Amino acid sequence: MVDKEAFDDTEEECVINKEYKIWKNNIPFLYDLVMTHALEWPSLTAQWLPDVTRPEGKDFTIHLFVLGTHILDEQNHLVQLPTDDAQFDASHYNSEKGEFGDFGSVSGKIEIEIKINHKGEVNRARYMPQNPYIIATKTPSSDYLVFDYTKHPSKSDPSGECNPDLGLHGHQKEGYGLSWNPNLSGHLLSASDDHTICLWNISAIPKEGKIVDAKTIFTGHTAVVDVFWHLLHETLFGSVADGQKLMIWDTSSINTSKPSHSVDAHTAEVNCLSFNPCSEFILATGSADKKVVQWSPHNETILASSGTDRRLNVWDLSKIGEEQSPEDSEDGPPELLFIHGGHTAKISDFSWNPSEPWVICSVSEDNIMQV
Repeated sequence: MVDKEAFDDTEEECVINKEYKIWKNNIPFLYDLVMTHALEWPSLTAQWLPDVTRPEGKDFTIHLFVLGTHILDEQNHLVQLPTDDAQFDASHYNSEKGEFGDFGSVSGKIEIEIKINHKGEVNRARYMPQNPYIIATKTPSSDYLVFDYTKHPSKSDPSGECNPDLGLHGHQKEGYGLSWNPNLSGHLLSASDDHTICLWNISAIPKEGKIVDAKTIFTGHTAVVDVFWHLLHETLFGSVADGQKLMIWDTSSINTSKPSHSVDAHTAEVNCLSFNPCSEFILATGSADKKVVQWSPHNETILASSGTDRRLNVWDLSKIGEEQSPEDSEDGPPELLFIHGGHTAKISDFSWNPSEPWVICSVSEDNIMQV
């Protein structure tokens, strides 16, 4: 049995390496921009910040994004990275390897700007839309933290001490889902394995101390995996859980144990959801084989998803039902617009760039970040 498992692992590794080489050879024909960067440690979270700098007289822009380290028995950090928006040079052909893929001039343009000590691994980090300097994080315990990164030095304290600007109390276990209200400043939702959803209002910061208790606790799920505020209605949010259900809640309701709507969304655990930024009645969910799903902020019919197959798929829902030739159908359904196959390990998270259409950042379990 052990020999068979070892053989299967070796065979899978060979397949992954072969697929990666094919992908690398085809980069110039698939992309206008490619950046690959090896992180020191893996990150479970990735999110672009809205800030964009356009240096005068330069032909590039500088973007910021947030990552978090995920390592055992080592100091973890909340990390902010700046990256120059550079073009992949298709003329870089390695004749010895017989492939394109000289990333040297591009990968050097990604560097750490701020590193903040964190209490344990960073399960997720998300910035507040009304003030991108404010970042909420989830730890591997019941602790939920808030940082204002302008109040922290660019280099982390060598002592390893974590000094968040706020601590959020209300959960009993860890979780992953985290969502800021885009219409109400300071309102933060989180999902937890303790079967609850907590709502905090950090605008009501206590005069003394740095602890904020949950304003409201919602119950009704099994272990809650993800939460997401509606992008157009300030009191509505959705949640999904291991119990295969999608629930829609209204914070103006006095009943915190009964959602406004509850549907059986899948036949397996539901891991993620995302409301469409343009159409108020449309949302997407991902089940056990899809770890992340996000709508494009620039196009109401474009959706991206990633899963355990190391792929990041981009979908165009306006093409559902279109006729295909037998040859085209072998590549997937008509709505499957593009497959990014650059990762050799499971994708942990990805993020659409809010300023540049069609630009996505993704991170995988083998420490690789790609743009």
